[in-house]
Amino acid sequence: MLVINKNAARGAYPGELRDILSIAEAKRTRGWLSRWSQLAPEPTPLWQLPDMAEELGVAGIFVKDESKRSPLGSFKALGAPVALVRLVLRAHPVWDPVAVLRGAHAAQLQSLVVVSATDGNHGRALAAAAQSIGARCVIVLHKHVSVEREAAIAAFGAEIVRIEGNYDASVAHAAALAQENGWQVVSDTSYAGYEDIPRDVMQGYGILADEVMEQQEGTAMFSHVILQGGVGGLAAGVASYLWEQYGEKRPTLIVVEPRQADCLLQSAINGHASNATGSVDSVMAGLACGETSPLAWRFLAPSVDAFLTIEDGDAVEAMRLLARGSAHDSPIVSGESGAAGIAALRVLTLSDDLWRKVRLDVRSKILLISTEGATAPSVYRDLVGIDADDVLRRQRAPVRF
Repeated sequence: MLVINKNAARGAYPGELRDILSIAEAKRTRGWLSRWSQLAPEPTPLWQLPDMAEELGVAGIFVKDESKRSPLGSFKALGAPVALVRLVLRAHPVWDPVAVLRGAHAAQLQSLVVVSATDGNHGRALAAAAQSIGARCVIVLHKHVSVEREAAIAAFGAEIVRIEGNYDASVAHAAALAQENGWQVVSDTSYAGYEDIPRDVMQGYGILADEVMEQQEGTAMFSHVILQGGVGGLAAGVASYLWEQYGEKRPTLIVVEPRQADCLLQSAINGHASNATGSVDSVMAGLACGETSPLAWRFLAPSVDAFLTIEDGDAVEAMRLLARGSAHDSPIVSGESGAAGIAALRVLTLSDDLWRKVRLDVRSKILLISTEGATAPSVYRDLVGIDADDVLRRQRAPVRF
């Protein structure tokens, strides 16, 4: 299902939004976060897929590969650490953020307890950041999070709490635990009275867009950018940067989410932050969110041109296509949520009606973000049919076929 957002604007980036998320702050944050030991020292690759572009009838397809962001395997390594460090700096403003991340103040922070709900990647990043600074971390997992993802989080010393229900139930449980115990919630979704930390998470995601601008310097700008939905944090972080950068000439922005977790599409229909209408459960675990973040919606409502839902099968097929590669397209390891962007593009290009509605044509240059790699290796193997390591071997020494 596609919904065109009648409220999308083409003017200059509003000052009241710049006060919350800005390019200047994204650059400052990148300066200190890039020195964290859990991040790769260089920007993540921006792969070009000329064969797929020719197949789909567009001028260019570019994929930002967040599987290489960190040993954590996803873009979430940009959000939770930023929010955690800024939480600490609000209490200790004279401390240096790099020193905090290096554990220089671990003795003073051992009584700090942070808690969050997660489908996997955010909790893993928060656990790693808490371990780095010397704080205690509690992660709430709902019943659909795999044991494999739980083990990856626990490996960073996090304490795991299991509940029944879905992601939204785990968010409520984490908030209740924080209230009962005096802990600090570090979440990427906002709610009444809780916006500072989700803002910091979204600001961290702006680093991704800052890298893309450097990688594309001197070339034609993207005509379209497709962003994963979830609660809206990634989309808001990237969309805000692009809107500030290009103003009224910003790219066409499209948000994709699972059909059964359509909270952002429903928000566009209703004109305010809304809940999903489906079961929420999806193979795209990182996008299986039922409630829109109100803070993120403040950015998405006036900037995103279209909201699209896709089926789980679309994402799985996109995972396989990216893993396969081609004569000129490097194979890419993209997880279930990571492949949602290419899945969305294929859905749009296979329908003449949808193609026209989002103004795609043979001149279109499209940016996609593969938000995660094989963060659950066994799930990846089951869905794609091969190990992620096999794909990476072909990526390093591409097989032409």
